[in-house]
Amino acid sequence: MESFNLEKLEIVHMYLFGEVKFLHLLLLLMALDILTGLFKAAKNKNLWSRKSLFGYARKLLVLVMIILANVIDQVLNLGGTLTFATVLFYLANEGLSIMENMAELGVLVPAGLAERLKVIESGNQSFSEELREELIGSKVDHQLNTAKIDNQISEKVDELVEQGRREDKQ
Repeated sequence: MESFNLEKLEIVHMYLFGEVKFLHLLLLLMALDILTGLFKAAKNKNLWSRKSLFGYARKLLVLVMIILANVIDQVLNLGGTLTFATVLFYLANEGLSIMENMAELGVLVPAGLAERLKVIESGNQSFSEELREELIGSKVDHQLNTAKIDNQISEKVDELVEQGRREDKQ
């Protein structure tokens, strides 16, 4: 019977996660995001197992992306740069998600961050919707009409200001 060679495990470990910086912090933030997401869903009374299952699957895919970045990093001998950048991206993403969950739960979030979160939420449009709007040009018509109205208002204000100046001189 052949003995098990531990060196093979070390190679697998190196290629899977290597010495990924901040991986433990990312795992902690992922757990906190899941926890705050569950609280938010319970508060909004939309705790669906299918929705949470997709969330868990996304977390696993994040880990797959980190493994892929690490393998590319090892093959190209980049010294951990690509993997570190990937982990930092997902750390920021998890942090924003936690803050968004906390804001919806009623926890005070600094005003500047709350404004940024609202901007991110309002710009949360699918790629296909954005592409359709660009191709059809529906937003362009609206923007042109808005600009036309703004110009008309500006002209009217200028007229009223000029009329007021003339009356003051008389």
